This record gives sequence, C-alpha cells and structure tokens, in this order.
Amino acid sequence: MSRPMLRSVLELRAPLTRLLRPTPTTTITTAKTITPAASAIRYFNQTTQHVDPIVHPEPTLSDATAAAITPTTTFTTPTTPFNPILQTPSPLRSPRTQPPPPPTNPPAPLSPSVRALLPALAAQPGHYITVLIHGKRYLVTQGDTIRLPFLMPGVTPGDILRLNRASELGSRDLTLRGAPYVDERLFACRATVVGTEAEPMRVMVKKKRRCRRMKRVFSKHRYTVLRVSELSVRREVEDL
Repeated sequence: MSRPMLRSVLELRAPLTRLLRPTPTTTITTAKTITPAASAIRYFNQTTQHVDPIVHPEPTLSDATAAAITPTTTFTTPTTPFNPILQTPSPLRSPRTQPPPPPTNPPAPLSPSVRALLPALAAQPGHYITVLIHGKRYLVTQGDTIRLPFLMPGVTPGDILRLNRASELGSRDLTLRGAPYVDERLFACRATVVGTEAEPMRVMVKKKRRCRRMKRVFSKHRYTVLRVSELSVRREVEDL
C-alpha cells in the first residue's frame, strides 16, 4: 500500500474514534438522572406559638386601704384648643360699640342778595325744582309724577317723603342755584308714594357660536312711582 493511501485511511479513522469516545458531559447528565427523586423532597414542621398567660396579682389588705384613702383625681381635656390670644384679655381691646353719627355742620348764613330776592321768588307762581333721589336728578313741578328706575325699599303706597336735596330752584324770572346744593331751609318739597309699576316680561336668548344649546333668561323689573304733592318757597328764613 502506498503512503498516500495509508494517510487517507488514517485521516478517515480519526473522526470515527472522536464520535465513539464518551464525553464527560454525558456521564454527568446520566449521573443526575440516576439520582433518586426522594432526595429533593423537603419536609416542613409547623410549631405552635407559646404565649405566657398574664397573671394579675391579688390585691392585699394594705393595697385596698391605700386605694380607699388616696383620692382619685380626673382630668378632662378641653375639646377646643387653648388660644392664649383669645383667652387673655387685652388691655387695649375695648368692647364693640356703634360708630358715632357723622358730625352735622351748622348751615352757612344766607347772603344779603338771597335774603333780598327770596320774597320775590316766593311771590311768583309756577316754581320748579331739580331734586336728587339716589344720585339722579329730576326736574319737576308740583303735581308731576316720577317713576324711579328702581324699587325703593322700605316704603309703602301712601307714605310721604320729604325731598331735601336740590341743585336748582326757580320760577319763570328767577333761578336759585346751589353750590352744590340749595339750602333746605329755603324750600319745602314733599312727594307721596303712589305705588309700584312692573315692566313687561323680557326674554333674552343667550347662545354661543357652534353650539345649538340656547338659554332663555326672563326678567321683569318693578319701579316705585312718586307724585310731587307739595312745592313751596319760604319767604323768611331764620339763621340758626
């Protein structure tokens, strides 16, 4: 047999011997499989908890006499927390009282020109006056009806109101203007509460864009009606 053929035969036998040789991994796996399954089982033992019983000592005669002699004191905790600021009286704090009324300044004396022309103004007929009711001006004469733009509280039909704030008082020929108001000693203006009026029901539709929902708001306001029953100018005024 030639050398090349012998070398080829030897090369073919080497891989066959490698495949037939047992590997150490196979022996380990077989050893694991051969071990019995009973060795992997674990046993757990359950033990009961032991608690010592609580033993109360029996009271003796000396303890009973001491409990009878010793007074028992009880303490109650307040429900509200203690606030030293509220509990301690402050010397600077005074009881709440009603505020004093605003000081009334004495009216200014009338000028000689007003005293001279006041009888002429009182003698003329057809006086008019610009009165202020809740900050709004009303130019009225005797017998006129005033419908206030609000419902005056605290009045009933038949009440008589004295209108003592006016900015202008005059007749056809003479006019007396106040700075800013006319002295209330120069005239007498009274109004009688006739009643109340109500406007028709108003319906306002509120709607937003791109929204089909519509909201309707109903309103019906009431107003107080007055009638000027007296308007006169005094001829003489005494200074206070």
